[in-house]
Amino acid sequence: MNHPLNSIRAAGMLAACIALAPSASDAAVKICTFPGSPSAALDRSVAQAVFARANITATIVSHGIGEGDDDGVSLKELDKTLARDCDVIAGFPRSAVADASGGKMQFSRGYLRAGYVSIEAPGSDLKDAAKRTVAATYASPAQLIAVQQRDVTLDLENTSASTVEAVANGRAQRAIVWYPAVVAYRMAHPERSFTVATADSPYADWQLTFAFGDRTATLRTRIDDALTSMTNDGRLQALTRQWALPEQTASATRYLDMPSTAQSTRSGIMLADANAARAGRFIKVANEGGAEPPTFEQAQTTHGKTLYSSSCAKCHGAQLQGVTAPALQGPAFAPPSNSHLTVGGIFTYMTTNMPADRPGKMKDQDYADIMAFLLMSNGYKPGGAKMTADSARASKLPLNAGPAR
Repeated sequence: MNHPLNSIRAAGMLAACIALAPSASDAAVKICTFPGSPSAALDRSVAQAVFARANITATIVSHGIGEGDDDGVSLKELDKTLARDCDVIAGFPRSAVADASGGKMQFSRGYLRAGYVSIEAPGSDLKDAAKRTVAATYASPAQLIAVQQRDVTLDLENTSASTVEAVANGRAQRAIVWYPAVVAYRMAHPERSFTVATADSPYADWQLTFAFGDRTATLRTRIDDALTSMTNDGRLQALTRQWALPEQTASATRYLDMPSTAQSTRSGIMLADANAARAGRFIKVANEGGAEPPTFEQAQTTHGKTLYSSSCAKCHGAQLQGVTAPALQGPAFAPPSNSHLTVGGIFTYMTTNMPADRPGKMKDQDYADIMAFLLMSNGYKPGGAKMTADSARASKLPLNAGPAR
């Protein structure tokens, strides 16, 4: 099943609308969850408890959100869903790289941190090919995280469930996957166990929230108050405990710190060995100092913006702000310094994986024009020479906003 971000049928995705706070005589607020989401059962139980605590009559709608197409569910589609079929969406994933800020929705505070992790199956008898294979869920943040690793073969799976299954069945040594999918798989297969490590990436950290449309926005404060009350009395933690990411200490930014023993089990999910973590199994795209940005022309950024609007904006946002896919502008994508991405790395990923509904199908020069538009949108200035696919692909420049020019 898919992470909400792969379209809630593709990674990535989201939706809800109607009425002021109802009295007992008013119609119940209709709450939708994402079909196929591994956290759907949790989202329903949290929604029922939170709305009851807020004294708001609510009912769960089974089929309010459609599956979308191969490149995800757009903000426009979600806004329509909220206005037509749902009043509130439970289980809406938000992060610093995809906050859906371009839509009409408002969001509650988060009720569960549900990030991406790296998992392995201890004791698996792996074939040689599997030892070099990392599974990830197609068209989701998992794919963005996995593609940054070197010297591995990527196994792109259509759902988060099949991504976990790739490790469980020995097709891959590791998988990058949304943590609720690991929990859901363990519930269905209690005999299975996995080591779990955090993914060192700006695309890894997400929160599940409630999304409100225009006419239910007035409920947000009451729901936030209910969430605060349930946090204070421990009720929220009791509801979400089984789904919560294993605790991470400040000393382990790449992997979860292990307790004092070699590994600690919790419902068949084990924290990764910290010593193995330091072996560097997560490898970033190299930052090579002294590289000059590839030049590009003003005219090609205009063409690139047109291509972006037709092929990329649905998921990444008209203003590159991130919708159901990560933002392509700002500190998460192009930080002021110490970028984990290079221009060549981004370009190579884009040409082989995007757009999500037809990856790699655009012309090389069209990809280069989009890359030129992305550079200009992140503070780079056009120069005298046109950017080509070859010059973009060869660039070792760390992608930093506002570079010295």
